[in-house]
Amino acid sequence: MKAMNFESPKWGRGALDVDTTVDDAVRGRRRRNIIIAVIAAALVLILVLFLVAGGKKPAAVPGAASAKQSAGASPRVTVIVPGHQQVARVINATGTIAARRDMPVGVSGEGGTVVRVLVEPGQWVGAGQTLAVIERSVQAQQAAQLVAQIEVARADARLAQSNLDRAQALVARGFISKADLDTKRATRDAANARVRVAEAQLGETRARIGRLDVRAPTAGLVLSRAVEAGQVVGPGSGALFRIADGGQMEVQARLSAEDLAGIHVGSAATVTPVGNNIQLQGSVWQLAPIVDPTSRQGTARVAVPYQPLVRPGAFASVALTSGTADVPLLPQSAVLSDDKGNYVYIVGADNRVVRRDVKIGEVDDRGVSIASGLTGTERVVVAAGAFLNPGDKIIPVRAAARL
Repeated sequence: MKAMNFESPKWGRGALDVDTTVDDAVRGRRRRNIIIAVIAAALVLILVLFLVAGGKKPAAVPGAASAKQSAGASPRVTVIVPGHQQVARVINATGTIAARRDMPVGVSGEGGTVVRVLVEPGQWVGAGQTLAVIERSVQAQQAAQLVAQIEVARADARLAQSNLDRAQALVARGFISKADLDTKRATRDAANARVRVAEAQLGETRARIGRLDVRAPTAGLVLSRAVEAGQVVGPGSGALFRIADGGQMEVQARLSAEDLAGIHVGSAATVTPVGNNIQLQGSVWQLAPIVDPTSRQGTARVAVPYQPLVRPGAFASVALTSGTADVPLLPQSAVLSDDKGNYVYIVGADNRVVRRDVKIGEVDDRGVSIASGLTGTERVVVAAGAFLNPGDKIIPVRAAARL
């Protein structure tokens, strides 16, 4: 029997290729179906969320109902009735530090070449102390010449006195006439006069030599030095040194005419040099008798004790006490300001807020003094002014005034 060549379609090579192609096609369709289903589900979910959000009413905010109910109620605001309190009136100003008596020292004599300079700026000197020495060789020779002339004049005077004594002894015997005696007496007097002239000339020369030394006219602090050894100086050389008399300092504070009228000689002052933390206690020792017609300001000269940090030429702030004033005193939170100036909110008879413009005075730890604008009997809003407007109705809650 013949063998039959039989190939099963299921297990043949062609069958394997067909099955593989079919599986790939099926998997591709499934993948597309899954993607389409996911996209459709997402669209449906988005649509449902949109419908739910559009039809849902917003949740009630806790406390909204109570806020609506209390919208018509007035807010409770703390107010104060300041009354009047004694407040020290302080005038603030700025000024320049200077020596109270700034003494320039120059050449008092005929001058010459400076040989030595004996002091430096910042040193303390005594009255009459030599500051600089000027060369004096010519003047020394003149003084020596005058000393010799004095000796000659004294010798002539002694000789004239001896001649007069002998003449007086002989006049009684008749050997010398009275006229000769008078001549010898005159010769003696002239010789004595020449002695005195020579002594006066020597004294003048020595005085000129003494004036060649530049000396301190008073005790004090040397502020500046404008001379060096070898420099030729004379009466026209100007100030070679500047000395603060006794080291006393002052602040030349510039004040308006109104403030100047509020202080007097002896008014207390606190001086703070710019750049330092020290505070010096001083007092006004002189007030300017005139006011600058351009700036309308005058000068109050405040004496302060010497301190190494107080240097002439620097600036300082000055707080001048000019008595006390009986004014309202408010907390700093009660005073507001804008482009129109300072103001406070007061509460009227109908409990409505009213703006009141004020002029403030001194500001310190106690508060702000009101120079004008309040009588002290008003009800003033303490701290909520920034949240109020004129015309708002409030419920005032009174607080105790500060003492």
